[in-house]
Amino acid sequence: MKKILVTGANGQLGKEIRALAKSINQYTFVFLSREDLPIHHFELVRNYFNELNPDYCINCAAYTAVDKAETETVLAELINTEAVGVLAAVTAAHKCKFMHISTDYVYSGFSSEPYQETDVPAPESVYGKTKLAGEMAAMENNPESVIIRTSWVYAVHGHNFVKTMIRLMGERPEISVVNDQIGSPTWAADLANCIMDIIKFPDWHPGIYNFSNEGQLSWYDFALQIKAMTGSTCDVKPIPSAAYPTPAKRPQYSVMDKSKIVQVFGIRLDPWQESLKHCLEALQQK
Repeated sequence: MKKILVTGANGQLGKEIRALAKSINQYTFVFLSREDLPIHHFELVRNYFNELNPDYCINCAAYTAVDKAETETVLAELINTEAVGVLAAVTAAHKCKFMHISTDYVYSGFSSEPYQETDVPAPESVYGKTKLAGEMAAMENNPESVIIRTSWVYAVHGHNFVKTMIRLMGERPEISVVNDQIGSPTWAADLANCIMDIIKFPDWHPGIYNFSNEGQLSWYDFALQIKAMTGSTCDVKPIPSAAYPTPAKRPQYSVMDKSKIVQVFGIRLDPWQESLKHCLEALQQK
């Protein structure tokens, strides 16, 4: 039975893969959290691979504190770049197929049409730069890597926009949300399914792929939909990004073209509204 190692297993995506694994019996899964395996502890990484010898490694571990990365540059580089390069090299040495999760932040954010994987990356933040460097390290050290760029990830678990909006709408009569950043949400459960569909696919096609739910909107529009679906009476007001300054620059436009992942692996793309509805239903059942 093929063995799948999942790093960063207690994050949003890691937990969704863990939930999905309960209904998959053709693989053995090993889930390692940040506490079990900090991927920037390189000797520990090598020891785990020598012991487990997995057939697949899904790297869900990352430094994702976008604003803190502007000052914690060394740590962000260590986790998002150097550690990814080491993981890629170790997987290559063990003939293990490597899947790595990246981000829409590798794009400049100045486009007016969906980004394709072939577009020249031009990240504007430290986070984006370290993630791009991690992609390059992965492909250099293991050319057979599959890299998935995703955006606006949310889930039942962890800290994310959807859960933050629900909390704020329950606490305040009025909130303000930026309306000039356009992108596509990704329900982590859909991303987990996408990853497993790629692993189950008859042929392994290395390379970089974009994935998110279908459709595009602003954070403000996203908040309005959350309000409508939860029946909140909170007044949601639109504001420009300039009214909500952050240490790290956010992409103004990060919609991605997903046709490659559909054509190569036959991945199904669900509309963001449908996936949000499913996530909110799952949250109510918690």
